[in-house]
Amino acid sequence: MTAAVAGKADDQLVIIGAGVMGTGITALALAHGVSVTLVDLTQDVLEQATANITRHLRMAKLMGAHQEGVPTGRLITTTALSDVVSRTRPVAVIEAVTEDITVKTEVLARVSANVLDGTPLISNTSSIPIDELADSVPRPADLLGTHFMNPPYLITTVEVIPGRRTGTDALAAAKALLGRLCRTPIVVSDAPGFVTSRLLHPMINDAVRLVQEGVASVDDVDALMQGCLGHPTGPLRTADLIGIDNLVDSLWVLHKRTGDERSRPCELLLAKVRDGHYGRKSGRGFYNYEEALA
Repeated sequence: MTAAVAGKADDQLVIIGAGVMGTGITALALAHGVSVTLVDLTQDVLEQATANITRHLRMAKLMGAHQEGVPTGRLITTTALSDVVSRTRPVAVIEAVTEDITVKTEVLARVSANVLDGTPLISNTSSIPIDELADSVPRPADLLGTHFMNPPYLITTVEVIPGRRTGTDALAAAKALLGRLCRTPIVVSDAPGFVTSRLLHPMINDAVRLVQEGVASVDDVDALMQGCLGHPTGPLRTADLIGIDNLVDSLWVLHKRTGDERSRPCELLLAKVRDGHYGRKSGRGFYNYEEALA
């Protein structure tokens, strides 16, 4: 276990998964004075995550998203999940692993077997119903969902999803945590894709399909959506920011659970994933980011 970013020790938040969303949520918490223990499988992943978090914190300060007058929280990284959750009562445990129900349920089962009763267990998911995940834990009342948008340290609204079995204490604790992070929680009912992914992800799929069919170029689709319809970045830049692999996973969840053919990932999205072109995080998606990562 290694300290990575020094600061004042405070209420401890445990975040599992040092990918795009895990590091983004970690940066958000640290920028608001909340200490974080970040957990992943290997030290190499955690070292890269630490560098990314440092970069996120620098960007947060430049964008005015670092809470003024509050010391940066302390970051600890570790591969020892069971040790972390069993010896302390963190303010919450946030699971931020890949958007795969098998992976998520395995992690949640392992965490719930060790964490103290009454500790809020939060799955950060863009599409998987919370009640499906709740079957993997012994205390469903402690489990609920959030859907942070990327980058979490800049986007100030968060979807909050209580499952059918989520208790009022867990929901209240999650809302209090988001309030401390200066985020506005919007509580929605549990359903595949909730609100934002149910609306956004099929739209992105449609936009990619237009490129696939040769109707317009990547640049032109984004320019038209920005200039004519007021989309802030364009759907294809948004796909790169979400992570095309994550987008495809979410679309499959929606397609399987709703039967909506608009949610069946189009061939161009699947080809991007096969080629390893996931967007910003891989250096290439619909746009090229390799110089920015160099």
